Amino acid sequence: MKKTAHLILLLISCTFLSAQNNYSYWQQHVDYTMEVSVDVKTSSYNGTQQLVYTNNSPDDLSVVFYHLYFNAFQPGSEMDVRSLTIADPDSRVGDRISKLRQEDFGFLNVISLKHNNVPVGYNVAGTVLEVQLNTPIKSGDSAIFDMNFEGQIPPVIRRAGKDSEEKVALSMAQWYPKMAEYDFEGWHADPYISREFHGVWGDFDVKLTIDKEYTVGGTGNLQNPEEIGHGYTKKLTDHTKKEFLTWHFKAPNVHDFTWAADPNFTHDTLKVVDGPVLHFLYKSSLSKKYKDNWENLQPIASEIIRHYSKTVGKYPYEQYSIIQGGDGGMEYGMCTLITGERPFESLVGVTAHEIGHTWFQFLLASNESKHPWLDEGFAEYTCTIIENSLLGKETKDPLRSSYNRYFRLALSGKEQPMSTHADRFLYNSSYSTSTYSKGALVLAQLKYIIGEDNFNETLKRYFKDWAFKHPTPNDFIRSAEKTSGIELEWFLTDWTQTVNTIDYAVKSIETLRAMSEQIAAETGIKISLERIGLMPMPVEVEVLLNDGEKLNYYIPLQMMRGEKPVEKEVKILKDWAWAYPTYSFTIAIAKEDVNTITIDAHNETADINQKNNQKKTL
Repeated sequence: MKKTAHLILLLISCTFLSAQNNYSYWQQHVDYTMEVSVDVKTSSYNGTQQLVYTNNSPDDLSVVFYHLYFNAFQPGSEMDVRSLTIADPDSRVGDRISKLRQEDFGFLNVISLKHNNVPVGYNVAGTVLEVQLNTPIKSGDSAIFDMNFEGQIPPVIRRAGKDSEEKVALSMAQWYPKMAEYDFEGWHADPYISREFHGVWGDFDVKLTIDKEYTVGGTGNLQNPEEIGHGYTKKLTDHTKKEFLTWHFKAPNVHDFTWAADPNFTHDTLKVVDGPVLHFLYKSSLSKKYKDNWENLQPIASEIIRHYSKTVGKYPYEQYSIIQGGDGGMEYGMCTLITGERPFESLVGVTAHEIGHTWFQFLLASNESKHPWLDEGFAEYTCTIIENSLLGKETKDPLRSSYNRYFRLALSGKEQPMSTHADRFLYNSSYSTSTYSKGALVLAQLKYIIGEDNFNETLKRYFKDWAFKHPTPNDFIRSAEKTSGIELEWFLTDWTQTVNTIDYAVKSIETLRAMSEQIAAETGIKISLERIGLMPMPVEVEVLLNDGEKLNYYIPLQMMRGEKPVEKEVKILKDWAWAYPTYSFTIAIAKEDVNTITIDAHNETADINQKNNQKKTL
């Protein structure tokens, strides 16, 4: 009996351990059907929403949460108070929310809500709707939520609203009650304070009824172009007697739905070779200079789409829309809103950045609130490289401004780890530099560590493995590890979860003499390096001789458990174990023949003190 009991206990233990060690990815799914009527005179709207929510998690859910983003645009909201109390508020927000008149308040009100056709109780907590279910949604089951809601559109203060500074009538981002995400970490019902978003993958079927003079563009594929006209087709039905038109959009497999509308939009289209149809919507009232910019942007935008499709993964949807609106530049599903009255180079730069987000956050849908660098930094890096080529700059060091911004932050004493929640940064400026500039350097430093070919393949593998999912930073690093064969946990940890810095120095150059007293000739030099910063990195050393010849050496980091491919003329030295603060190697060159010893001669690492990277022999 004891043997049997012990065997049963062993089997149970093994089963438990196996379950704990096997990671099976899952994600929730929600399908939206919405019908919305917009009153452009009162800047209000009302609608119905039916959600079919599928619980693919292993958990039974007794609560669900919705985001009510427009509630942020009221005096006393968390967005308002945070802007009033942070040391360096976003100039677009400032104290504007606190001074809104009541008729300009933004809000989303839930009029009624049913779960599986039974009324359900709920509570509004700022920008979050808390719903206590009558019966749990069992693991593997689906539930239907029916809602009636109404909204009021605030002025454009942050991302969305009415009557932008450039007189775009409606920029409708984060405008509907949006189901919060539930994943392996639990619920992500973050209040809307200032930063980015996270959403559930699903299909959208949206009907927008609006004044017939308005042209609408945004997420999704238009289903009824012949009914609404406005440049979408030449075959129009007669709608001149109608006061309102209903625009019907469907968007398959997305996690957000955004639109913009204006009575004076010019609408251009361009088909990308082996890609989507691009839609450009911009104000007809723009000056000739800005109109020319928007027209000249179009072939460049096509090339940007093609570049990302080639270097990361193919764009999977039928259309992409670039729309004048919002308060700067912001990415959304199948579209972006961009302010249009800007110099051509700026228009191209913002477009490249926002299109980059189609891959880095929209298709690779990381949690922007927890890991904003995983989308902003990646978009910043890739768009900078693209701009450098498309605008004819061909600068050898296009990311230098990102390095310099990071250096200033790292030396300021105000840096926080990149793993800080987007809303928890002490300064807006610190958030911006950490997320965009240091985030871009994630890719620059990774490229240095694993090599260019491995880096290029990593981006493709990351897309292949994680498109239409919710990847985490670890998922990206694992893609890089699998591609390169190099261990990279140390890089992810130190670079994103600490404020450790890179600082390597040439410590000394010593002459070596023969061991025998009978031989007095010099036989070489000993080069000693020093690790001053806590951040580990592999090291490259260049020895410049007086005759102009260069000798190159590569010192792998021991904890990498491998090394990147190097040119055949580069000599690979023994590994440097991180805990040792110094490292030495010898070369059979007389000291008087050596001019300079340099660490990282091409300035690829984010070394915060480059003055100690070089030492002359004289």
